[in-house]
Amino acid sequence: MDEKATQAAFDLSQKAVYYDQGKKYEEAIFCYTEAGNRLLKLVQEKKCLPIFRKNVMECINRAEFLKSNLQDLQRQYPPSTDDISHNVEYLMIKASVYQNYDGQQEESRELYEKVVEQCLGASRNRALTPETLRKLRATAETALKSIEEIVTLKRKVTEVELSFPEVPVDGLSNIHINENPTPSPSASQPFKSPTRQVPPSPSNSQKFTKEELNVLSTTSNINNKLYVPFHSYDKVNEFKGQHGKFTDPDGKIGLTQKQRLKLKGWKRVSELYDNPTIIYSIDCHTIKQTVISDCSFISSLSIAALYEKRFKKQLVTSIIYPQDSNGKPIYNPAGKYMIKFHINGVWRKVVIDDYFPVDEHDRMMCSQTENKGELWVSLLEKAYMKVMGGYDFPGSNSNIDLNALTGWIPERIELNESSKQDPDAIFRKLFDRFHRGDCLITLATGKMNEEMQKRSGLVETHAYAVIDIRSVENKRLLKVKNPWTHSRWKGNFSDKDKLNWTPKMKSALAYDPEVAAGKDDGIFWIDYESVRHFFDVIYVNWNADLFPFTSVYHATWKQETGPARDVYTVGDNPQYSLTVNLGSKTTAAAVWLMLTRHITAIDDFAVNKEYITLIVYETGQKIYIPTNPRPISDGVRINSPLYLCQLLNTKPGITNYTLVVAQYEKTNTINYSLRVFSTTDIKLEPVKLPYTISKTTRGNWDGSEKYPVMKLVLQSKSDDISLFMELKAPKQFCVNLEMKQHSSDRTVFLETKSSGAYRPGYTVLTLEKVPAGTYYVRIATYTAGDKGPFILRVDSTCKFDLEPIKL
Repeated sequence: MDEKATQAAFDLSQKAVYYDQGKKYEEAIFCYTEAGNRLLKLVQEKKCLPIFRKNVMECINRAEFLKSNLQDLQRQYPPSTDDISHNVEYLMIKASVYQNYDGQQEESRELYEKVVEQCLGASRNRALTPETLRKLRATAETALKSIEEIVTLKRKVTEVELSFPEVPVDGLSNIHINENPTPSPSASQPFKSPTRQVPPSPSNSQKFTKEELNVLSTTSNINNKLYVPFHSYDKVNEFKGQHGKFTDPDGKIGLTQKQRLKLKGWKRVSELYDNPTIIYSIDCHTIKQTVISDCSFISSLSIAALYEKRFKKQLVTSIIYPQDSNGKPIYNPAGKYMIKFHINGVWRKVVIDDYFPVDEHDRMMCSQTENKGELWVSLLEKAYMKVMGGYDFPGSNSNIDLNALTGWIPERIELNESSKQDPDAIFRKLFDRFHRGDCLITLATGKMNEEMQKRSGLVETHAYAVIDIRSVENKRLLKVKNPWTHSRWKGNFSDKDKLNWTPKMKSALAYDPEVAAGKDDGIFWIDYESVRHFFDVIYVNWNADLFPFTSVYHATWKQETGPARDVYTVGDNPQYSLTVNLGSKTTAAAVWLMLTRHITAIDDFAVNKEYITLIVYETGQKIYIPTNPRPISDGVRINSPLYLCQLLNTKPGITNYTLVVAQYEKTNTINYSLRVFSTTDIKLEPVKLPYTISKTTRGNWDGSEKYPVMKLVLQSKSDDISLFMELKAPKQFCVNLEMKQHSSDRTVFLETKSSGAYRPGYTVLTLEKVPAGTYYVRIATYTAGDKGPFILRVDSTCKFDLEPIKL
């Protein structure tokens, strides 16, 4: 029994109770969670009594309750930042916890530095007692010693890494990682909607509407298997089989015909390796794709592994369970694992066993690393292939795969000649942001004939991982990895290039083409100009933590709602009001809009049938005519399940937008998630209409010179009535609405209101602050003498009468 560790965990739980009772809820959540995880590890390792499992669940359950109700609790008991002793104590607790976690020493050092800064600042506060000042000085000294310990362990930055040149400022240059992604409520920002502010971290504790819960439940069923949303309490799941070893009740996942021909059988990793482990080391160079056609997924894993190694932060290994108290995946002898993927709008859990297909030589027929018995790549691939329908994977792209692995925001950059983006600006942005750790990058080729493939060394419709970007001697270069771990580029700056590899270039990039030529590991340098010529797309996934404000809605758009195409009207399309508040201290804000179409069938993975986009208007009001007002962004309809629209808001104060979900041709009901990422405060909600009464009438143009007229009587004493009229007709008729009001003597018409230009088959008239009274609505076609039917709908904020009159 480890009495010291057990006591430390209980001390932390007592501290959690202390914070809880003192209404310090964020601090309580942290301590409850850490205490629960520590006790769980001790129970699993049989270092404390099994009875303490009850204490584990008490800690985790209380933490989850506080998370779910945090914003309500903080509104009732606003957190105070005035107590310096309390603030410093909590920072020291967090720093010491992080200091013991591999990969989080940098966060620990920053917290210790904050402690020192706050203690030094407090020394000038004359209101503090001498005893308080003495304690703060002692705390600062402890923090400084801890900083020294961390610094001595920190890896030295190489000379090459320090030689990055400065790059021009671009649209993203003023966006920085937010260390506290959940914004605090502010009285100066009254329109905030706290219940919709969703941290970009892997948490599903936010509140959902009944409709949203139905959407997330419906799209949990993917390829006839259930993948429910992930919750923090899943971390303490019992990773044991009911009768010893765990076997996935969903059965073995599918194989292609070619894979089945090589298959000898399915074996557990314990049957294949003497000492299996999840992770020996994180290294993109050891990852190897085999017979599974998932190059985009393996490329995604490669750059994620590179990120973890370079920036010392768990990016994808953190989604593998079970884990130890430090958040590191651990081998489970029972053969049960859970992987957390961001799929269909939220983080979901995928449970698998450790059976893998093997060939006649007992070699695993799946992607793996070169380290014998290392499982993290194979487990992640198996879980993803299970969701996607099986090892007979129909294909994807790195934007989708990386979004599933990390939740990072996907951007697609076309490299064809018709692209309107400045290629130099693209390189500067990617260069700068890659080295900051803000993005992950892959490349994809398109269709290539056999001669071009042979000449270039590239593979058609294939994904490649970008593992470095450099600018040396005015040459812009990318270091790229083929997930096959063989077959390399043969052009400029390849190992076969004798012209461009100058001594200075070799030295700057630590690359010897003659040595590289001795082994084809699939890794090569290629100049940016050749990338633009031979590749079709750059896939970039951006760190969601760049955006401290985010909000999301999950919804359904039924197939029968509205017309099949939104050429004439978007009135029945899902619409959302987005309010952006650009504070006085900020000159610009990035606002990114991501539309995710939920996919539940393998056929749709293979052939995406729905083409989606977002249309953005700067109004905040309901939109009916797609071109009136003119949208500020009308994206191309794409058949990817992910669509991204990037806005840059430079208007001071509050700006209102309307976001319209659109399709090329609506043939099925779709479920979707609309998520907004912003560097300033936002509010997202469905567009609301004020109307309470609605009536619809049908009529006909009879071919005469006279147009139908409807008498509209608004029954109210108010002069502030809102009115909406919608006219539908056959598309060959160009139609118009015109409304007039009689004067009191009924002989003179007052001001005329019109729907504007005649439009084919559809028009609307929206009016605000309309006085009560009697009005006459003329329903006209552009050409006199037209003959055909029409439908008129009138919505109002008051009771009204609507009837045709005879002329």
